[in-house]
Amino acid sequence: MGLTGRNVRATFERAANGLDTQRYVLRLYVTGKTPRSTKAVENLRAICDEYLEGRYDLEVIDIYQQPALLAGEQIIAAPTLIRKLPLPTRRLVGDMSNRARVLVGLDLVPVRGEGH
Repeated sequence: MGLTGRNVRATFERAANGLDTQRYVLRLYVTGKTPRSTKAVENLRAICDEYLEGRYDLEVIDIYQQPALLAGEQIIAAPTLIRKLPLPTRRLVGDMSNRARVLVGLDLVPVRGEGH
């Protein structure tokens, strides 16, 4: 993917803030091969490939196939994304189609109005 003015700036800002060295550990809990689950996986992979290239581990967990992995996670809806690292833990619910919300939720871009 080529660099545009927008993602050149984002890349520069992440590097300046030391974010380019952080490893992200993500778990996406889905319910089977439903359209919503499939869309969540596609959307999240696209975001991670663009913003976290080579710096993330994504585990997709089908709660129907691996219900034991739900223990202690307090999953009340699916799809649910849990960012395990970097701390603090973050949770996002939905199909990850709201790109801006996912980027803010993963701390990949600042919340509008914060700091500037």
